Amino acid sequence: MDINYELYKVFYHVAKSLSFSDAADALFISQSAVSQSIKTLEKRLNQTLFIRSTKRVALTKEGELLLKHVEPAINLISRGENQLCADPKSGIQLRLAASDTICRYYLVPYLNNFHKKYPNIHIKVTNGTSLQCAKLLELGEVDVIVTNSPNSALNNMMQIIPVKEFRDIFIANPEAYPLADRPVTLSELQQYPILMLDKRSTTSIFLHNLFLENSLDLVPSVELSSNDLLIDLAKIGLGIAFIPDFCVRDTDNLSVIDITTEIPSRLLVAAYNSDIPISDAAKYFIDSLTAGE
Repeated sequence: MDINYELYKVFYHVAKSLSFSDAADALFISQSAVSQSIKTLEKRLNQTLFIRSTKRVALTKEGELLLKHVEPAINLISRGENQLCADPKSGIQLRLAASDTICRYYLVPYLNNFHKKYPNIHIKVTNGTSLQCAKLLELGEVDVIVTNSPNSALNNMMQIIPVKEFRDIFIANPEAYPLADRPVTLSELQQYPILMLDKRSTTSIFLHNLFLENSLDLVPSVELSSNDLLIDLAKIGLGIAFIPDFCVRDTDNLSVIDITTEIPSRLLVAAYNSDIPISDAAKYFIDSLTAGE
């Protein structure tokens, strides 16, 4: 089926904005041209892609399916154009995605070193959960991600490179929870308020699975989207927080609770699309992570 790329480009902008007028503005064409392009595409595909009304525009199920395929293609073409047109003197862009925890507690020194080596390259950092970051990579919206592993959203289209092993730990205010002098079972831990990341995170999935493997049901007292907040709440004695060990600083004045059940180690991994050549700058960034420099 021979369909002009421009028709898919118009479809992409309408699908992302759900507005014919916004798509027209983004493409610098008239709204009637946008409408005609969508009608032409729907006729050639013999599918209705949008539900139109006087107040709103919505994708049909067929439109949602098409967007899942068109979006990565549009992003891939845009990335190729940017690399081809980039001025070597002004550099290109490194698009990176990672959680706020990984950015703050792990990536900052590497980003600093990268900026010193490539001062002309703009670094665009997108924050999201590890699951969301993998989705951004799949859609071609970023070049490299740094994420927790295991991560169910990573797939065989991605080149996955381990960069750091870490362990998750339980921490608490020693005055509120004087448990540092002896090992504690997971069953006993259930009696205390557990502070942890929300269900959208790989860390939450990991901890829930750990309890299930030991025939226990985990019911957290607090679920948040930030490890920083979990640490702050642990400091004031609100509960026992479950966080990666690289988030703890010597100045936090928190005790690590020893658990009788061994908590398996996890990995931080860097990943990129294995079907797309990465730039020398992106390769340098990944190499610096693996070298620990």
